[in-house]
Amino acid sequence: MNITLGIADDHQLFLKSLSLLISSLRDFTIVVEAINGKDLIEKLEQKKLEPDIILLDVNMPVMDGQQTAELIVKKFPAIKLVALSMKDDDATIIKMIQSGCCSYLLKDIHPEELNKALHEIYEKGYYNADAANINYRRLLQHQEKQNEFQLTEKEKLFLQFACSDATYKQIAAEMHVSERTVDGYRESLFKKLNVQSRTGMALEALRKNIVSL
Repeated sequence: MNITLGIADDHQLFLKSLSLLISSLRDFTIVVEAINGKDLIEKLEQKKLEPDIILLDVNMPVMDGQQTAELIVKKFPAIKLVALSMKDDDATIIKMIQSGCCSYLLKDIHPEELNKALHEIYEKGYYNADAANINYRRLLQHQEKQNEFQLTEKEKLFLQFACSDATYKQIAAEMHVSERTVDGYRESLFKKLNVQSRTGMALEALRKNIVSL
């Protein structure tokens, strides 16, 4: 197996270090490195490259991760995009998912988890970091049968809002319910989708085609 990757990050020391790390892992080959989105797009077009996976730094000069992802989705729809960042706030994560990224990885990820994540992204088309959480595994042991999985209309509406950059307070206002009610929807969906975070909830909702962007 030879999985090809591209990396775009404006911090060249991190870029080179990550490139060396991934190259040392079995099955992976780095075929393009870029210091920003514009540099990446130009190299993909000039060299006629289409890596299996591209890791995109969220914050880059000239063309940031969001702009780059949106353009790659149009020009190279087969490439699996992965956001890479030090930030783990909901707004940034949801923004990158909306832009076309199938996963969101933090830069302090352990090499073993990175290896696992890249393989799952290649094979399944996504990676949900919640799967690495011990509580998530415990919840899976009590998973209900698939035919018992049901969402109420209110939960579906809440999920649609949760896949935007709206805050929970704003979602409550849009749904004309209290913030406590919204908290209830969130906790219920965490259990039904077997996740531990808003990011995991959004990824599962998109993966299961419960909502669309």
